[in-house]
Amino acid sequence: MLRTHTCGELRIDNVGEEVILTGWVQRLRDKGGMLWIDLRDRYGITQLAFDESISLPQVLAQARSLGREYVIKAIGRVIERESKNDRMPTGDIEVRVGKLEVLNEAKLPPFLIEDETDGGDDLRMKYRYLDLRRAPVRHNLELRHRMMREVRNYLDHHYFIEVETPVLIKSTPEGARDFVVPSRMNPGEFYALPQSPQTFKQLLMVSGFDKYYQIVKCFRDEDLRADRQPEFTQIDCELSFVTQEDILHTFEGLIRYLFEKVKGIHMGPLPRMTYADAMRFYGSDKPDIRFDMRFVELNHVVKGKGFKVFDEAELVVGINARGAAGYTRKQLDELTDFVKRPQIGATGLVYARVNEDGSIKSSVDKFYSPEDLVAWAAAFDARPGDLLLVLAGGRDKTRKALNELRLEMGKQLGLRDKDVFAPLWVVDFPLLEWDEDTQRYHAMHHPFTSPKPEDLELLDDRPGEIRANAYDMVINGVEVGGGSIRIHDRRLQEQMFKTLGFSRDEAYAQFGFLLNAFEYGAPPHGGIAFGFDRLCSLFGGSESIRDYIAFPKNNSGRDVMIDAPSPISNAQLDELHIRMRH
Repeated sequence: MLRTHTCGELRIDNVGEEVILTGWVQRLRDKGGMLWIDLRDRYGITQLAFDESISLPQVLAQARSLGREYVIKAIGRVIERESKNDRMPTGDIEVRVGKLEVLNEAKLPPFLIEDETDGGDDLRMKYRYLDLRRAPVRHNLELRHRMMREVRNYLDHHYFIEVETPVLIKSTPEGARDFVVPSRMNPGEFYALPQSPQTFKQLLMVSGFDKYYQIVKCFRDEDLRADRQPEFTQIDCELSFVTQEDILHTFEGLIRYLFEKVKGIHMGPLPRMTYADAMRFYGSDKPDIRFDMRFVELNHVVKGKGFKVFDEAELVVGINARGAAGYTRKQLDELTDFVKRPQIGATGLVYARVNEDGSIKSSVDKFYSPEDLVAWAAAFDARPGDLLLVLAGGRDKTRKALNELRLEMGKQLGLRDKDVFAPLWVVDFPLLEWDEDTQRYHAMHHPFTSPKPEDLELLDDRPGEIRANAYDMVINGVEVGGGSIRIHDRRLQEQMFKTLGFSRDEAYAQFGFLLNAFEYGAPPHGGIAFGFDRLCSLFGGSESIRDYIAFPKNNSGRDVMIDAPSPISNAQLDELHIRMRH
């Protein structure tokens, strides 16, 4: 090794030792007779000291010639610092350097490689290898490493076996768009990159591997957001001979274990909420339950009073923002503009303040008497100082808009603390959802999800009412994992494909291998997959999963560091039998 210690290792107990350190020059401070260099590596920073009255002139001159990010080797003796720095672990000591060697010079970096940098997102992604030298980014990847290690520890302890499944697979029509890979050896045919290892993990259950897991790369060619990347990592799991209750118990245990080991947080049992209640009370199948502010439906309270907006609405529904009656007219106008944004889609906002004396003032006073408004307050269980916010319109659209308003109010009132964690299970999802464009049902999760046994009789004549034997884990309004009990009976799986609009030939062309496998003794089975990148960002307190991926793509799906995707040569295209259109 070129070093005896790392730059985060030395302490007061090392005083007097001769050491060799290597790393990058973070900064240099020259006070004439004294010169100090902060030397950085992955483990921390150690201060190097040069004294004009002690150091050799050539060593001092060499030190003064160094630039930021030079890679150097320093040999010297550990001494106690006169001016200690209690903000860094090595702050009690410094190394008085007797010999210095430049291992590599460096150009001036395009941004400051410090905790607080002057580099914007685009610039730092272009020079990601430099950004990774910064402590906050390094700590994110260290958190990811710890979480991956603890996931494996927990699953290994519960007798799961890690099995790698193929990356080059068959394209399927359900779900998001596939990334496809042309086959040179099979002209005109294509592999797809897996959106998940779903069918393979089910085949492993048929094979008798009753507890499988994999920390696996998955790929989806879809529009990107802060919590999406074209390639992402899943904790993918499947179990045989289990019920939904077994799976919830096992993976609630995993999440509680991670919180305890990684965050030092003891988490109690996770609450459960049906999909129907989540939509009714929060307008979302991934509710943020760090704060209350549940929806209150007002149709029975507000209709028939001559206010056309309410009278003609399918749903009138609102939230009680406790303690927010002091909002100014300007703030309320801003909230109105917020809900009228195209991506939210409400046509307006009605509000009512509950004053400290108990009186109520609303934006629709000419339609509602003081007695009517008292009934509003009663419906909301409102107290003096509360602000009631009401939307009206089509049922689904209005709930969706009110969900966005609720989250915004939670943010404005400081109720969405990133250091508070409120996980829950959402259960009893609809099995199918109707698509108006294609005029057919689509699987809400995927076509292998089993119906609730008590709803099987609805499959022929009322498929839209069937509940899925499915479950999602939600933390702080983010879906971090989801799964289901699978169909393991060939006839039921064929019936499901038929309900989803597959012809018999189409079903066999896409999934014949799975249907055939079910004829050889498929056990009852189910599983779950967690978005590992999302879990890391939640544990780290960030809204973007990019912060926890070593080399992420930007919002356009591009890697600006290596400039990918990029064109390939005509010779490669010819080998792949691909002709480009111009």
